[in-house]
Amino acid sequence: MSAAIREYQGRFGRVALLDVDRPLVTHAHSQCHVLLKAGGADTFFAVRGELQPLTDDSAVMVNAWEPHAYVQPRPDAPRTVFLALYIEPAWLLSLEGGLRWAGQPGFFPEPSARISPAIRRRIDELASQMLFGEQPNETVLASTLCGLVLEIIGPICGSRPVLAPTGRAFATYDRRIRQAVDHMRNNLGAPIDVERLAREACLSRAHFFKLFQQCTSLTPHVYANVLRMESAVRELAQTDHSIALVSDTLGFSAQSHFTRFFQQHLGVMPSQYRRVVDFYPDA
Repeated sequence: MSAAIREYQGRFGRVALLDVDRPLVTHAHSQCHVLLKAGGADTFFAVRGELQPLTDDSAVMVNAWEPHAYVQPRPDAPRTVFLALYIEPAWLLSLEGGLRWAGQPGFFPEPSARISPAIRRRIDELASQMLFGEQPNETVLASTLCGLVLEIIGPICGSRPVLAPTGRAFATYDRRIRQAVDHMRNNLGAPIDVERLAREACLSRAHFFKLFQQCTSLTPHVYANVLRMESAVRELAQTDHSIALVSDTLGFSAQSHFTRFFQQHLGVMPSQYRRVVDFYPDA
């Protein structure tokens, strides 16, 4: 069974050490997503319609709001331990002005990157700290993450011209889709009603669906699931609300449905996730 070994959450985003033995559904994140192998077998993630290898020497790079999924080459595949970085674009900007487009499509020009021996040492050190060490203080954690993130992302994106990548910011260039997204954000506990959203946008269902995907690269249902999942991980880490209350607030008819949803997206149960997450409000 999959397990969350340790997670740190803060202004930087999230850093998770995960032991995963099952596939994950197609999903996305509002953060830049860097997947690193910390142990176990080589494996793959589906990004941009192709399987991207995750090995000791290669990382998987996923842009903000870019759909991706964890796939296993066969049902009896050995487990893999991931070091998953969910990096907030605003935090990246605070590190390096040249990374100001981190929240835009095309920030990572390629879905994979080479892992140098120096980066591999940093990965191993952070994974070991998360697995065996005491909880680091905010200063140490921020310094560790800053060094690792800049070493991985810097050569890929830091030397690029400080210009917006091809394409526009998600959900900003069409007012109707922006309004639909705002409605979804403000009504996380309500079932998504595509017919209503299309009607309020004065579009047919088919036209609304197509325009929504053009703006966000996601279907309305997957986008809504991203919002609900990100709300769930914040609530579990930053409040003492019961899992039943979190489930109810997010609109699940039963806690078991919320648990299944959470497992499909992160691979672990909400209760197990809550036991291993540490929140750093100032880091």
